[in-house]
Amino acid sequence: MDERARRPLPWQGEWPVIGAVAVGGALGAMARYAASLLWPTPEAAFPWTTLVVNVVGCALMGILMVLITEVWTAHRLLRPFLGTGILGGFTTFSTYAVDIERLVAAGRLPLALAYLAGTLLAALSAVALAGTATRALLGLRRRPA
Repeated sequence: MDERARRPLPWQGEWPVIGAVAVGGALGAMARYAASLLWPTPEAAFPWTTLVVNVVGCALMGILMVLITEVWTAHRLLRPFLGTGILGGFTTFSTYAVDIERLVAAGRLPLALAYLAGTLLAALSAVALAGTATRALLGLRRRPA
């Protein structure tokens, strides 16, 4: 059998996944940008919008992962589209890093450190709590790893 006969056709391989991530990422990034326009952060102020976006995005990721791994048999493009794409584009840990740098440059080191630690704690907690709450609401037991 020759090499070309074994290769999947473009629409059967990774190109649909790349497309799903790209479209989802664009939608998620637009939603994040809209949030920053609706709730702008004044210079040297605590970046509440970025914090809320990241925590909400992480909570939604916790819910999504339970639903698509424990409840539904999801289409192969759903996880890349919603998880990596929309929620990956919506959450913004690059802006989080820039916010920390901005707070440090403004001489607000204690606030920058609180934001640094608080965002990580809140985001990780949001994923775990949302996943646990989703399982509880649906009467699911956590599967062993």
